Amino acid sequence: MKPPALPLVSIITPSFNQAEYLEATIQSVLRQDYPNIEYIVIDGGSTDGSVDIIKKYTLASDSLSSGNYRHRIHSWVSESDKGQTDAINKGFARANGDILAWLNSDDTYHPKAVGEAVLFLMENPDVAMVYADCDFIDEQGRVIGEFASRQTDYQKLRSGYVHIPQQTMFFRAKYWKELGPLDPSFYFAMDYDLWVRIAKYAPIKYLPGKTWANFRIHTSSKTNVNDERGWKEMLRVHYRDGGSFFAPIVAKYYLRKIIGPLWKWRIKK
Repeated sequence: MKPPALPLVSIITPSFNQAEYLEATIQSVLRQDYPNIEYIVIDGGSTDGSVDIIKKYTLASDSLSSGNYRHRIHSWVSESDKGQTDAINKGFARANGDILAWLNSDDTYHPKAVGEAVLFLMENPDVAMVYADCDFIDEQGRVIGEFASRQTDYQKLRSGYVHIPQQTMFFRAKYWKELGPLDPSFYFAMDYDLWVRIAKYAPIKYLPGKTWANFRIHTSSKTNVNDERGWKEMLRVHYRDGGSFFAPIVAKYYLRKIIGPLWKWRIKK
């Protein structure tokens, strides 16, 4: 009996003026041991040398022969856009994969992330999305902590129990086609909004003990400077879907306003 074909995985990297970290991000995708990856980079018109980095790793480049890379960038563009959410939507509009993911231009994958995610989804056809553990790293790539990943579901997400490191998630393209794209009015919580939409219709699964990505913390990262804005946007999802003011997610928002300045302590080991 002929074994089933390995599904195509489309990975999008949205980027804008992140040359300092972009190359490490690209390399972490190109060095995946999974053989069937479509990699798409959507740059927002960077002026810091990002485009030169992207060109080094394209299908037309001859500069990869000594880099021990299994993959190359299949498609890319550098043009003005409306921000990260718009860039991700543009990327997925180009994607042909059965499984989708996005990796921001300051984060990186661990080498076996894609293969392990695909294997789980192939063995569990009822699961819509899978995610795993994630390390926090600093500007130099040193591990400084661990993301508090936990199993969650639709009801828990609605209560603000998120615990999904976006860097590690892989989801089936059918749910993007049915429930996407990302809401362009969200600057921060577009991933949370998508998770809520997916989890309402199918299971999402956390795999403990498998670390798939690194979440870089640096002074200009969105998470570092916009944590409160993210929670405000999560409340928009809550109220949009009929949530009450007297709900756990609302209480968590006000609690985080108090403890927000302690964010950096939260990621220390």
